[in-house]
Amino acid sequence: MVDGVRRARAVLGRAAAKVTGEALGPYQSAVVRIGFAGTWLFFLLCEFPNRAELYGPDGPWSWRLAERLTDSNGAFTVLMWSDSTLWFEIVYAVSMLASVGLLLGWRTRATSVVFMVGVLSLQNRSVFMGDGGDNVIHLMAIYLVLTRCAQVWSLDARRARLQGSACAGAAGPVLWGVLGLVFAYGTVTGESGYGWPAAFAAVWVVCGLWWLVDRRDPEGEGRAVLDVLANLLHNAGLLVIMAEVCLIYATAGWYKIQGSRWQDGTALYYPLGLDYFTPWPGLSALVAGSGTLVMLLSYGTVAVQVAFPFTLFNRRIKNVLLAVMMLEHVGIAVLLGLPFFSLAMIAADAVFLPTGFLVWLGVRAAAVRSGRAVPAAEPVPAPREPEPVQR
Repeated sequence: MVDGVRRARAVLGRAAAKVTGEALGPYQSAVVRIGFAGTWLFFLLCEFPNRAELYGPDGPWSWRLAERLTDSNGAFTVLMWSDSTLWFEIVYAVSMLASVGLLLGWRTRATSVVFMVGVLSLQNRSVFMGDGGDNVIHLMAIYLVLTRCAQVWSLDARRARLQGSACAGAAGPVLWGVLGLVFAYGTVTGESGYGWPAAFAAVWVVCGLWWLVDRRDPEGEGRAVLDVLANLLHNAGLLVIMAEVCLIYATAGWYKIQGSRWQDGTALYYPLGLDYFTPWPGLSALVAGSGTLVMLLSYGTVAVQVAFPFTLFNRRIKNVLLAVMMLEHVGIAVLLGLPFFSLAMIAADAVFLPTGFLVWLGVRAAAVRSGRAVPAAEPVPAPREPEPVQR
């Protein structure tokens, strides 16, 4: 009995040391960061000619209607601070710039907050614009603020390797100063309510404290305590992202099971006959013309979605099913014309990609960027501990 208690304590102690001592999944969090920032940026660029109709003053969902809705549900959006066209254009442009910054991993702690503000502001302004992928981006934009998602494959990590500190330069303090002024304006004018300003104030104060400690005593106890807290937040955020993905697939699969069209295997046939979901009519007609293929795809979709959360206990089966789901989303993008939904789901799925594969991918990408040919037999280096950076 005593030995069992000791072993349990030792296991719990090692687990606690692991969770507090390092930010787990650095490559997975980096891929999620790049995936969602790239997806949102791609969407904003593609819809740039239609931006005023989607989220701006020319949309069917008027500013007054949006004001009434946000007053009733407490949703956060800086677009409600003013109904001017200039303010809308500024917010849209800043959202694109924040997406670029997050994609590159530049000043990630600040740009992740600006990215979240841009996503929430545009989506909460016109809640009926979206195809399902917007809901995923909405949630992940919030979770990414909690993660240290720039430990690898980022300009922050590169700056940390070259200069020894990710906080060097004046860009970080200036950016945080501007953010502080914006949030203070929203609080003073009462445009943002009370919950969101309190959350932003907490993030702003903690990150400002981190910057001061990192400048004055980067090796002291204060920095160590902040690192432990940041690691806890990161690991909790990463766990929430994983749970969110499992919840999305589990609920989608079990709801499909209850539908009669999914039960008889004909569910896929009907959207393939709608003009809105047929960007390639010839291809859609070819797939819809095969009853066996429609049945296999319908049943296969349900089976994969229901089974995926249970495959996390077996790495090999999980990796196979993960590849199948990503291919399924590629098919949705091509067949049903939902590229942004598919990109958002693929980015979310990437949190489960194996570290070895991501390291191999990074080595190949670096070789292509430098123009150096990497032989197929060249061993891929084992994952190493990332350089300490602020994210």
